This record gives sequence, C-alpha cells and structure tokens, in this order.
Amino acid sequence: MRNAISPTRVEDYPEWYQQVIKAADLAENSEVRGCMVIKPWGYSLWENIQRCLDKMFRDTGHRNAYFPLFIPLSYMEKEAEHVEGFAKECAVVTHHRLEPGENGGLVPAGPLQEPLIIRPTSETIIGAAFSRWVQSYRDLPLLINQWANVVRWELRTRLFLRTAEFLWQEGHTVHATEQEAVDETLQMLDVYADFCENFMAVPVIKGRKTASERFPGAVETYCIEAMMQDQKALQAGTSHFLGQNFSRASNIKFQDENSQESFAWTTSWGVSTRLVGALIMAHGDDDGLVMPPRIAASHIAIIPMLNKEEIKDQVLEYCDDLVAKLKEINYYGTNIRVEYDKRDTSSGQRTWEWIKKGVPIRIEVGGRELEEGNVFMGRRDKGPKDKKAMAKDEFVASVTDILDDIHNNLFTRAKKFRKENTKKIDDKDEFYKFFTPENKKKPEIHGGFALCHWSGDADVEEQVKKDLKVTIRCIPLDDDGEEGKCIISGKPSKQRVIFGKAY
Repeated sequence: MRNAISPTRVEDYPEWYQQVIKAADLAENSEVRGCMVIKPWGYSLWENIQRCLDKMFRDTGHRNAYFPLFIPLSYMEKEAEHVEGFAKECAVVTHHRLEPGENGGLVPAGPLQEPLIIRPTSETIIGAAFSRWVQSYRDLPLLINQWANVVRWELRTRLFLRTAEFLWQEGHTVHATEQEAVDETLQMLDVYADFCENFMAVPVIKGRKTASERFPGAVETYCIEAMMQDQKALQAGTSHFLGQNFSRASNIKFQDENSQESFAWTTSWGVSTRLVGALIMAHGDDDGLVMPPRIAASHIAIIPMLNKEEIKDQVLEYCDDLVAKLKEINYYGTNIRVEYDKRDTSSGQRTWEWIKKGVPIRIEVGGRELEEGNVFMGRRDKGPKDKKAMAKDEFVASVTDILDDIHNNLFTRAKKFRKENTKKIDDKDEFYKFFTPENKKKPEIHGGFALCHWSGDADVEEQVKKDLKVTIRCIPLDDDGEEGKCIISGKPSKQRVIFGKAY
C-alpha cells in the first residue's frame, strides 16, 4: 500500500518532516524569512501544551506575569557572558518612526536615544523588575512564569525546530539561599520530564550540560534530551541555576532575618514550540502526524458514511448521539474533543485526511454499524487498515482506556527505539564508525546515543564536534558511578556522558 507522505522517513527524513507539517496543516513559512505562521491545527497543539504545563507550574506555586518585548541595550550589557552568548542573535530596534523617502518609499526616522533589543530571553528586563519587588526575605521565594514570544535571529531555520521568532514560556525565580535555587532548578527539570513522558509520550534523559553548552551567564544548565526517529537528539527543555550572577548584574538584594543585606539566588527555565517539532519527529510515520492523546488537538474523528441517501438521516442521528455522549467525558482535565466530519466528500478521502492529521481515534458509521449498534474504530498508533467493530455503548464506556492505551503504546515504542539506538562504546575507532554513515548519500542515519567516558576536557568536545558534528548532549543525572577512561584522550573519567548529533 502506498504511503500518504512522500518521501518516506528512510528516503529523505528532513523533507518527510516538512511534508508531515504540510499534510497535517500545522504551519507554513511566512513572508518574513525565518518566521512561521502557526495554523489552527498546529496552534491547538501548542494551546494544549500550554494548558497542561501551566497547571503544573501553578501546582508548584508559580504565577504568570508579562514583561516588555523590548530590552534596553544597556540591560543586556550588564551581564558579560549573557550579552556575549546572545549578541549574534539579537534583533535591534534603532528608530521609532517612518517617513517618506525620495523615491516615494518609507525610510526609518527618529533615531532612538538608546537601541532596544527584541527579547531573545528576559533575564535582564525581568531582573530589573525583581530588583524593585524584592526587599526582604519575606518577599521570597518569588516564583514567576511568562508565556511570550522571543526573537533569535537564526540563519538556518526549520518550522517549529528553529525559527527566528518562536513561542515559549520562561520561568524566573528568586530565592534566599543557594540550595533553594538549586532545588527549584531541579524541580522544574522534573516537571518538564514528567510532561514530556506523561503527556507527550516522549521518553527523555535528564542531565547536566557541559560548560561549553551552558546557558550564557548560568552556573549550571540542566536539560532533557529526547531521541528522534533519525537517531538525532533534540533538547526538549532546559532549566538554569543562575547563582548570583544576574542578581549582581540587576542588583536584586534582600535583607535576611538578621537585617543583613545579601544578593539573591535566581533561576530560569523554559520550553518552546520546539516541543511540537519533537512530537512530530518522535511519533510521526509515513502516513503523517501521530498525536499523543493527552495533548491532541482533537481526540476522535467521527466519519458518517453518507453514500446511501435512504439511511442518511438515521446515520447522522446515530452519530449525533455518539458525539453528544463523547463530549461529556472528561479526559485529563478537559472534555473529549470530537471532529464530526459530515462534509460532502468520499468517506475514504475524509478518513485519510484525519489519518494525516494524526487524530488518535477514527470512528466510521454506516448502514452495518447502524443495524448492529456498533462503531467501526481505527487507532492512529496502528496501521490504516487495522480497524475493528465495537458496540457503541462499549466504545463510549472504554474510550478513555483506549486513549491511554494509545499513549502507552506510543511511549513504549519510542523508548524501545531509543534503547535500540543507544550503545556503550569504549573504543575510539568504534566511536567514529558509530557516527559515520555507511551510505554517505543518506546521511539522515545519525548513529544514535553513544554512552562514553569523557575526561572533562573542552578540547575533546571541540575535536569531536569538528570531526563528526557530534556534541555531548548531557551528563546524565542518573549516574551509576562507573569510572573509566575518556573515549578520545584516554584520561581518567568519573562517568559516562551522552554523545550524539542534534538539532
């Protein structure tokens, strides 16, 4: 049987990714280079990600706020590592109006006294607010989250994965002690891992970044790393322990119980619309998008068979009742979302559209189902022809169990794939072979995750990056304490790290 998506993942993975987005009607490139238009089906995924994460943030004591899009240049300059890390990605506003030019066009006029940076991240502008809000230990901890857009002037872009403008959330917190800030950093890393695994069905590895991969200005950066179906890694979320670096830069001080003045300890953490890209690449197949049920844009597509005019009204009445019953059922904090597709097109055409759009469950109802009191059900985690009849009432009663089974199946499948493509390697030649495609005409095969010893030398990182375009994705937090010798230098190593190619 011919696949709905061409090329397939094996034939051309990057183009397959683009075609899935197009077939599922998720997003498109805009007239502004590097920016995207997120279409309703794609934005619904982001809204559901927001809804679930926002509850998790509130459950851990955080509140939402909003801060300016524009950051004065002088604010960015306050923290040296921070400005150096983002300088090449900044979009800068230098004028505040347009005036007619000589040839009838418009030209910038009214130079600003100080240039403004369109936020690439908000530590500095939020730090300025925190310096006003925090005076005493009684004001702490301060736990703030912001849902916003940011701009990082990327030259090589790809929808959802890397765009000049993207949507995200950024958490920013202030604490009285170092340990409280560290605990916060790790707590939010756990929140992200929990969300990815229990809502997106994407298994992740929690770890610490090396010094060269840290967020600019952070003391430590922690991350969750996921494996995509081309064996490349995707950094799905980060949480940063900022120490007192940004407190010193923004003058965030407080008086403790003994009236002693101290600089506060801060954190920041974030995930973005990149999670939609992760979802596509972790679960999608050669027929299109596969949505994990707990954040799916819609849970069920109901497709009445309307080719027989004499029973059309009865079929629609039967489906009306089914839709009404399903919409009353709660699933992970929201009523089940149903697409009721009564369009005047062939049932096959409608079915394939919902397959490509990734709806977890498809229900077909025709004369036979009407007569027998059944529904004909297909699951998106199974093949298009793998369908079965169920009693209508039985389906309604078990629909949440079916959705959970789909989630568990997707998670198990993704975890099995990661395990099959993760290897402990102790030999340098084997390491280089692992990341070198046998068929250079198909470089989409990227090896996977290599668990290897590393001495801690930055020179080793640079060598591997230069030779293979491979980086240390993270130093896993679930360290087993195994000591050994560095895969490249042969120097002593305290634990294995994860090497991989990445997005």
